[in-house]
Amino acid sequence: MRMTMGSAAVVIGAGIAGLSAGRVLADRFERVVILDRDSLPGTASPRRGAGQSYHAHVLLAAGQRDLEELFPGLHDELVRAGATPFDAGARLAFHRYGVTWPPEPLGLHLVSMSRPLLELTLRRRVSALPNVTLRDEVSVAGVTNEGHRVTGVTLDDGEVLPADLVVDCSGRGSRSDRWLAPLGLPGPTALDVKIGVSYATRLYRRKPGDLADDALGLAVLPAPPEQTRAASVLPIEDDRWIVTLGGWHGDTAPTDDDGFLRFARELPHPGVADLIADAEPLTDIVPHQFPSSRWRQFHRVRELPAGYLAMGDTMCSFNPVYGQGITCAAMEALALGRALNRHSGVSADLARDYYRAAAKIIAVPWSFAVGADFGYPETSGPRPFGVDLLNAYSRRLQIAANSDVRVRRAFWKVQHLLAPPATLFAPSVMIKALRVRP
Repeated sequence: MRMTMGSAAVVIGAGIAGLSAGRVLADRFERVVILDRDSLPGTASPRRGAGQSYHAHVLLAAGQRDLEELFPGLHDELVRAGATPFDAGARLAFHRYGVTWPPEPLGLHLVSMSRPLLELTLRRRVSALPNVTLRDEVSVAGVTNEGHRVTGVTLDDGEVLPADLVVDCSGRGSRSDRWLAPLGLPGPTALDVKIGVSYATRLYRRKPGDLADDALGLAVLPAPPEQTRAASVLPIEDDRWIVTLGGWHGDTAPTDDDGFLRFARELPHPGVADLIADAEPLTDIVPHQFPSSRWRQFHRVRELPAGYLAMGDTMCSFNPVYGQGITCAAMEALALGRALNRHSGVSADLARDYYRAAAKIIAVPWSFAVGADFGYPETSGPRPFGVDLLNAYSRRLQIAANSDVRVRRAFWKVQHLLAPPATLFAPSVMIKALRVRP
C-alpha cells in the first residue's frame, strides 16, 4: 500500500492492540516505532506488565478472523507452534443453568493457546517488517504538542520521538488524561461498572482423557444471582491445560492447593475438580483482580486532538470472563486502517471517524458483558436500559440452546461477534426461547 499518511508513527504498548496497530500503520507510514516498558521475552512467557498474560484467554471467532486478515497465515503458524484447533460446538463442554450442552459440530472453528504464545507470534511478525522498530524497557513520560496537535512522545530519559500519529495502546492504566491535559481539550468521560471479579490460574500437564467425552475444553458459567463462580479449562501449547477459577463480587479462588481444589469442587460441574485432583501441576497458582469494566468514551468528545488515538484497553477494558478484549483490539485495528484510508492526513476528523467506528465495535460486546454482570444486585454503575428483561430472555435462550442446535448456533455466532444481536430476536429463535421453563 502506498504510504500517504506521514513519515512516522509511534505506538505506546506492545500487547495485542499495539502489535495490531503497528501492523496497520506499517502500511501507511514510512517509520513505525512500538514502545513498551516491559522487557519483552523471546519465548512464550508471561510478562510482568501484562498481569493477565498468566491467565486463560479466548480468541473469539471474529478476532481470529480479523487477526488472520492482519497477519495472513497466523492460524497455521500458531498450530505449528502447539496451539490446539477445535470446533467449539463439538469439543468445548459448556455448562450453565444446570445443563451441559451436548457435543454437536457447529462449524465454529477456534484455536486455543496461551496469550504469551499469541503475543510472541505477533511480535515476531511485526518486528520483521522493515520499517518497524520495537523498543522495550522504555517508558513514555508524556506527549509533545503544538497547540491541539500531538507531535510525538517524550520518554522518561528525556528522549523525544517526533511522530505524525501516536496510538496509545498502553492499557487500562494509560496516563493519557495527564499527557493530554496541556493541550487544553476536554478528556473523555468514562462508564465504569463495578463487578469485583477475581480469579486464579494454574497450569497442568495435559493428557488424553482428562476431560469427559473427549472434550478439548470446559467452560462453567454461573446462574446469577444465586451462583457467582466461573471456571475454564483450555488446552495450550506444550501439552498443558490452563485452568482458571474465578468469581464475582469477592468470591475469590484461594491460591493454596487445598483451597483451589475445594473452590473447584463447589462449582456446579464436577469436571474441573476431577481434572485438577489428578493432573500434575506445573506452576504456582497466580491470582488476579479486575474491579470494574471501563469504557472511556472518546467518541463523545467534541474537540479531539489531532495526532493521538487510543485503542484496546486504553479505550475500553471488558470483564475478562467473556474473552472480548483481544477480539475488539483486532477489530479496532482494522477500523483504524479503514479510517486512515478515508483521510488524506492525520487530523481531528480522522480521530472522530475512527472513534465512531470503534464505538460501534465496542457497543455490542459491552452490552453483553455489562448486561450479564447486572444479573448481580451488587454490580454498580450505569445500568443499561431494559437489562432485567434482556437477562431473563438470555437465560431462556441459553436453556433452549441445550436442546435446539439452531438456537445454539445462533447464540454462538452472536457471542463470537459473527452475527448481530438481532439474530437472537428472529421469530424462529424467540419462539423456542420463550417456550422453555426458566
